[in-house]
Amino acid sequence: MRKLVASTLIALLVAAPGAAFAASTTANAMAKPAAVSASTQPMTIASTVKAIDLKAHTLTLANGISYVLPSTFKDPGLKVGEKVSVKYRMNGKAYDATSVTIG
Repeated sequence: MRKLVASTLIALLVAAPGAAFAASTTANAMAKPAAVSASTQPMTIASTVKAIDLKAHTLTLANGISYVLPSTFKDPGLKVGEKVSVKYRMNGKAYDATSVTIG
């Protein structure tokens, strides 16, 4: 009986570190979310209007960055110096605005 208990204990001690390692790598792989491209993440910025060019479909904010407005953009009465909130996505190096809200 002692030989059976001793051999079982030794087998468990040898197998336990391998099982613990396998469990931890599997758990870590599941815990990490899939990598998402920054271009798909919508972002928001609140700033003031520095310039607006509806013919070129661009809106430049106080930070100096020009945001490309969609061709379907309806001007809600934007004026230079007005506070706005712009939702945008990165498209390569371009800032594509998806919505512009006054205030």
